[in-house]
Amino acid sequence: MNLLALETSTALLSVALCQGSDLLVRSEHHANGGSDRILPWVRELLAEAGLSLQQLDGIAFGAGPGGFTGIRLSCGIAQGLAYGADLPVLGVCSLEALALACGGQRVYACLDARMNEVYAAAYELNDDEPVAVLPPTVVAPALAPLPPGPGWIGAGDGFAAYDGALPLRLGAAISEMKVDLLPTAKAVAHLARSRFARGEGVAAELAQPLYVRDKVALTTAERLARGGVR
Repeated sequence: MNLLALETSTALLSVALCQGSDLLVRSEHHANGGSDRILPWVRELLAEAGLSLQQLDGIAFGAGPGGFTGIRLSCGIAQGLAYGADLPVLGVCSLEALALACGGQRVYACLDARMNEVYAAAYELNDDEPVAVLPPTVVAPALAPLPPGPGWIGAGDGFAAYDGALPLRLGAAISEMKVDLLPTAKAVAHLARSRFARGEGVAAELAQPLYVRDKVALTTAERLARGGVR
């Protein structure tokens, strides 16, 4: 199976191309912007693999949650490329990709959502397929849902945000933290492979981001009430 995967929901932008069992990747950290890197990377990887867009079996993207601009970017590029080549598209939850990238069996995946909140979900990995124990939510770290029992690995930059409020909230449930991990196109591609095989891809125009949160910024009143937090 030949698959293209995009992940731009965080500051780690990445593109992956699966050609059978071979994997080609491009990635860079971009605190601001970097959107102009994605299409050149796609062209580079296709050329390196000796494939045309029409020879792909599908295009997957990190659907979020994450930065609104980032998840709209990956969704839009996936749709545009797939529409022109008549390919199916598959959105993969970015927290699922983070959980897979972590490498543990029980993963509490958490990304900084800004505005004094985090995107959080808990997964148990079954044959590299994340099964949601706690579904994705956006919440203040001090109110984050507690996973059942101990032995969870905390993955993602949400564990380093807001003066460590999340580790304090989760306490002994977390046995280890990997705060530098972010979702990757490699993980998106890995998850997408079996899902495309099960026929879960959709027409390009039906692909949707997974926002979880329904607004981009706090109002002035909300910022003042929170002491001017971002």
